[in-house]
Amino acid sequence: MTEKYLVGVDFGTLSGRAVVVRASDGVQVGTAVTPYKYAVMDRTLDAGDGQKLPPEFALQNPQDYMAVLGQAVPEAIKDAGVSPADIVGVGIDATSATVFVTDAEGTPLCEKEEFSSNPHAYVKLWKHHGAQDQADRIIALAKERGEEWLERYGGILSSEMLFPKILETFEKAPEVYAAADVVIDLLDWVTWKLTGELSFSASDSGYKRMLTDGKYPTRDFCEGLAEGFGGVFEEKMNAPIKQLGEKVGTLSAEASKLTGLPEGIAVAAGNIDAHVVVAGANAVKPGQLTAIIGTSGCYILNSEEYKPVPGVFGNVLGGAVAGLWGIEGGQTAVGDVFAWYEDNGVPERYEQAAREEGISVLDYMMNKAFEMEIGEHGLVALDWLNGNRSILSDARLSGAIIGLSLQTRPEDIYRALMEGTIFGIRVIIDNFEEHGVPVTEIVGAGGLLKNHHFMQMLADITGRPVSISEAEQTGALGSAIFAAVAAGVYDDVYAAAKAMSHVTEHKYVPNEEASAKYEELYGIYRELHDFFGRGENLLMHRLKDIRARSFGEK
Repeated sequence: MTEKYLVGVDFGTLSGRAVVVRASDGVQVGTAVTPYKYAVMDRTLDAGDGQKLPPEFALQNPQDYMAVLGQAVPEAIKDAGVSPADIVGVGIDATSATVFVTDAEGTPLCEKEEFSSNPHAYVKLWKHHGAQDQADRIIALAKERGEEWLERYGGILSSEMLFPKILETFEKAPEVYAAADVVIDLLDWVTWKLTGELSFSASDSGYKRMLTDGKYPTRDFCEGLAEGFGGVFEEKMNAPIKQLGEKVGTLSAEASKLTGLPEGIAVAAGNIDAHVVVAGANAVKPGQLTAIIGTSGCYILNSEEYKPVPGVFGNVLGGAVAGLWGIEGGQTAVGDVFAWYEDNGVPERYEQAAREEGISVLDYMMNKAFEMEIGEHGLVALDWLNGNRSILSDARLSGAIIGLSLQTRPEDIYRALMEGTIFGIRVIIDNFEEHGVPVTEIVGAGGLLKNHHFMQMLADITGRPVSISEAEQTGALGSAIFAAVAAGVYDDVYAAAKAMSHVTEHKYVPNEEASAKYEELYGIYRELHDFFGRGENLLMHRLKDIRARSFGEK
């Protein structure tokens, strides 16, 4: 019998990756990566006129996504050495709440000459925080009106969501909004490009587009936010909804020519890049917290019953796997925090020492950071260098390091930043449990799995065993798993995940002595968390306001 294969395509923040996996066991047989030419435009509009961008902007060029389909997919097939005729389905995942506007045919408005210099016509990446004012107003009006849907998002709404981002476009670039026929997230745009069929993924719609129990916020509510905004969902987001594992359509002739995949194969509904890891890591049981830890962090927990949990990023039935409530929390920066410090805080003498030892600066810093005892540095760091996603959902918050002295060394700060990010994860876990959703195990995926010090620290600080997905690209594998369901290879995602995932159970277990030592530091972190994040006098907000005024912003 001829072996069948699936393709999974993962659209990340800086690049897109395609994998070819064997349907019978999920083994990866081919892969390729295409870096984005424009990557993240957060200072200047490099794809347009080069203008300086306001603070908190993070934009992308959709042409980068097309390059992934036209380069990474054919290269992955070539790398696999399989016949394209044996590939039966394709699935995609992408950074969520990555929002842009198109015409009725799916052409992004930023590709039209009249909008090529307008930042609001470009893709607003997940970490675009320019819509914080709009998010605040949406929350205030929803609370005032007693909107039931707000509870599903923990009583708060992040500026990263689609809703505030498109309200920002409506208010700051009305000409772009007026010209838009469709407001779309990246993952739905890609399946549209592959099939010629416009539809919206149920998972992404539930988490990022405010779809609850099959309904969007009402026209009356939207009109209450801004005059003329009432028809945003009915007029610009009225596509049919597709469930995870459902077939959106079949690969078009045009997409076949672009990708090298066979025309007519199944294309699965798109998924959020973090959420698809739940299936890729077979973390489909209640109590298993899927922790996708890379440049940022996303934490997905399944529950058998609906539990209102404040401060979460969404609580959606079938959001990660069918039949369970998928609850999402997250951090806007994890690996990005370490990268920031490596780029800006490591002295030349350390770089020289690393060269002399023949190791990377990262390894040199890591070795020095973990030579010390827990608490020896005398520091506690708040990890909000890109704002707080959960549980405060406040993009105006910023990082802080408490305890600095003339004796503080670079490795002290580096380790405190690592601890601070995991303390942030612990806050999210504690919040789940305090509201009736237990966390019994962490199943890890993402780039930071390579950092064994970090992973052991994760087990020690959270007091929970950590299992590890051994797949080279768990997200892309997850997309392939859903493609296998859409193509009819497996009956459901549970069967597909069991057959195709690769996980080492409890690779890291808590060290009781270390856990006890971290507990005191965590207590200080919680005090700082509440003082700066919940205090009546929000000092960090005031600093952000001062900075914004220096750019001529409100």
